Amino acid sequence: MKKNLLNLEIRPSSKKIVLEKIKKYISNPGGFHHIVSLNPENLVIARKNVSFRKVVNTAQIQVSDGFGVVLAGRILGYDLRPRLTGVDLMEEVVRVAAEGSSTVMLIGGKGNLAKELARCYNQQFPKATYVGIEGIKNIAKPTKEENKAIFSIVSSTKPRILLVAFGSPFQELWLYKNRDKLKGIICIGVGGSFDFLSGKIRRAPLFVRRLGLEWLWRLIRQPWRVGRQLRLVEFMYLVLKQRLAMKANSLASKRNDH
Repeated sequence: MKKNLLNLEIRPSSKKIVLEKIKKYISNPGGFHHIVSLNPENLVIARKNVSFRKVVNTAQIQVSDGFGVVLAGRILGYDLRPRLTGVDLMEEVVRVAAEGSSTVMLIGGKGNLAKELARCYNQQFPKATYVGIEGIKNIAKPTKEENKAIFSIVSSTKPRILLVAFGSPFQELWLYKNRDKLKGIICIGVGGSFDFLSGKIRRAPLFVRRLGLEWLWRLIRQPWRVGRQLRLVEFMYLVLKQRLAMKANSLASKRNDH
């Protein structure tokens, strides 16, 4: 069931449903299949960016990444659970690929991070194939040469799953823009997941994550993120504004009924 959140069509799926759909698609691929993670930051961006809003609204699968999205659901009377972070989603997808002996391509991350992760996964899950490439140096301005090199590798390796770590909304916009070249592939933007899964950055303790305070943990360890976290404040303001509007509409409707 679609739910309206900041004028966006929100229909998050549970981890179980996401994994079932991925397995089904791997066995019977066809068309462009995009999984988009939703968090307060990229929902604020989608509200202002028409192109990104279209990507969010048309994604085949949406997952609630940020705790703020779940909280917004509670405020608005929507059930937007369960939360599934980009890191957790990527871990599950890597395991699913291993079970089906699929080929997974990892693109992005700093330096040779994608290659390092792919090498580790090939050792851990020898039945599947993992390919890592740096891809694009400046995702805000990808060159024709970079795109050509990437899609040449995509064409030769024929991955079933593509994990892209360019950061949101660039990774989602890049995937959608090149959707005609990515048919038959499950495409997922995973943000900073490469950093966490490679151990480059320590993830918040489990109890912090369960409290929904992983954003605060990251802010303390990475103070430069403060500018990005301001979008969280804007997000909650917009959610409360929508809640008041819903309440006003409800009262007006009751008065009209009488």
